[in-house]
Amino acid sequence: MDNSSNDKLMGVLSYLGFLVLVPAIAGKTEFVKFHANQGLVLFIIEAVFGLIIGFLKNIFIIGIIFGIIGVIFELACLVFSLFGIVNVVNYEEKELPIIGAIHILK
Repeated sequence: MDNSSNDKLMGVLSYLGFLVLVPAIAGKTEFVKFHANQGLVLFIIEAVFGLIIGFLKNIFIIGIIFGIIGVIFELACLVFSLFGIVNVVNYEEKELPIIGAIHILK
């Protein structure tokens, strides 16, 4: 497997939930580090807001509203992940909309 194929595999892993830890830890190229950062930010946001929305949707009166917000939020995260994967496949370093400017990894 050549280096660009390995970079693409690691890049795709960056957008597959907790699998982002593989490229975040083992990523060596700037391309992989860029996508690992984007995926890690998305994963953290998804986890934190998922917990908050999950808690709030258990409250009876506002539960339906937060249930709908939760579905919309999960769809947005899916779209962001797909956007990131398309960027990886095209070997591009485009930031994700809205959250792409956040940098955790150096």
